[in-house]
Amino acid sequence: MRIAIVGAGMAGLSCADVLVGSGHDVTLLDKGRGPGGRMSTRRIQTPVGSASFDHGAQYFTVRDPDFTQLVSSWSQRGLAQPWPPAGHDAWVGVPGMSAVIRDMAQGHDTHYGQTVRGAIRTDRGWQMVTEQLQAERFDAVLVALPAEQAAALLGPIDLGMARHAVMARSQPCWTGMFAFAERLPTDSPIVRNKGLISWAARNSAKPGRGGPEAWVVQATGSWSAEHLEDCEADVEKCLLAAMGEALELDLGTPIASAAHRWRYAMSAGLSEGVLWNAQVGVGACGDWLLGPRVESAWLSGKALAERVCGDHVFAARSSQTSGNKSR
Repeated sequence: MRIAIVGAGMAGLSCADVLVGSGHDVTLLDKGRGPGGRMSTRRIQTPVGSASFDHGAQYFTVRDPDFTQLVSSWSQRGLAQPWPPAGHDAWVGVPGMSAVIRDMAQGHDTHYGQTVRGAIRTDRGWQMVTEQLQAERFDAVLVALPAEQAAALLGPIDLGMARHAVMARSQPCWTGMFAFAERLPTDSPIVRNKGLISWAARNSAKPGRGGPEAWVVQATGSWSAEHLEDCEADVEKCLLAAMGEALELDLGTPIASAAHRWRYAMSAGLSEGVLWNAQVGVGACGDWLLGPRVESAWLSGKALAERVCGDHVFAARSSQTSGNKSR
């Protein structure tokens, strides 16, 4: 089968791995400049060197046996290490969270900078409507996007799936990134649930990191929703002040700072796992269908691919059986 996957984050790449391994021809389309989605790593130049920030997912847990096997291979190749301060089963990509995603993306046919506007069903298959790939035809379309973006794409092609996506609304998250010329005088590498801060961490203290003192500060969902349309400069000031209060420090002026707005940061999950309509060849996967963890996104993508492969094998066998009977 020729299959299009919209979204080259953890769920989309996990799905692609299984499909390609089963002999299918997969094309991934992503609007970003590279793979990763919420597992991206931002680098900012400062007067004392490049500062690194995991400004989306801060770590990932490892519980499922199959995911454990994958993470073990990452660890053996120096792409991931445990991070005990975040929990006994917490891991991070090395030298940034994006390292494991970039490793997964290698070898796949991925087109970046592609905003998918829609999909049109024709007698020759699915035609993806993007800026450059309108002539392509696919046997199936799999959507690996946050719930809100998935709902917009699925609405015209599968209303039932779109309804599920609408129910799985995500919380937004404003993230602040701050670099300092010297190490802050605190032994606390992590701050949780203090004031408007949901999470703050000394990113430069994670395994495999280098560069100047770097902190990531993430606001609560409620504060982020209330200030969703604020300008980045105002958000930076608020998050820096909140960080100073939480650490009980006078932080002064950072040598570099930035803010990033994640409109769709975290969903509680619908416990559906995957959505798949074999009759028309449309499916969806992502953490919003299972739970708000990186591991959940990987499991959902894998499960969708297994459903697609299973139905494809069943259809092929049924066709062969019918042919034998007709003869």
